[in-house]
Amino acid sequence: MERVQLEFPGGDVVHRYPLSVRIGDMNYGRHLGHDALLGLLHEARAQAFVALGFREWDVAGHTSVVADLAVQYRGEAKWPDTLEAETAIPRSQGRGLSVYQRLHRPTDERTIAVARMNLVLLDPATGRPVAVPDAVNEALDASRQQGSD
Repeated sequence: MERVQLEFPGGDVVHRYPLSVRIGDMNYGRHLGHDALLGLLHEARAQAFVALGFREWDVAGHTSVVADLAVQYRGEAKWPDTLEAETAIPRSQGRGLSVYQRLHRPTDERTIAVARMNLVLLDPATGRPVAVPDAVNEALDASRQQGSD
């Protein structure tokens, strides 16, 4: 069986967000379910965009849509674990953004999952993909500089 192998680009972290595993996030295996993981990552991604000065539905005047998603599970999380989601977005040179997220448990530094999502920005008038605006890369660069200070 071929397994997805994702490398988290730690040098491109633009945001960290605390999360908790809620009782409703548990599946029949008594750990964090796949659907709940995606919801937690979505919340963290939305918060990262807000920290960059954007909204997912308005990234420098463009709508963002998910083109694909890969998740590599590396550990279990259970209720009521406190977790942290790190979001890393490398500088874009095309029509999309690769958004990496690492979900880990700070108490033991155990990585729960690493995900990579490719987002495409669309012109709201035409629905066609557009190049990532300079304002987005500038916000990413500024966020990384603040994190290294």
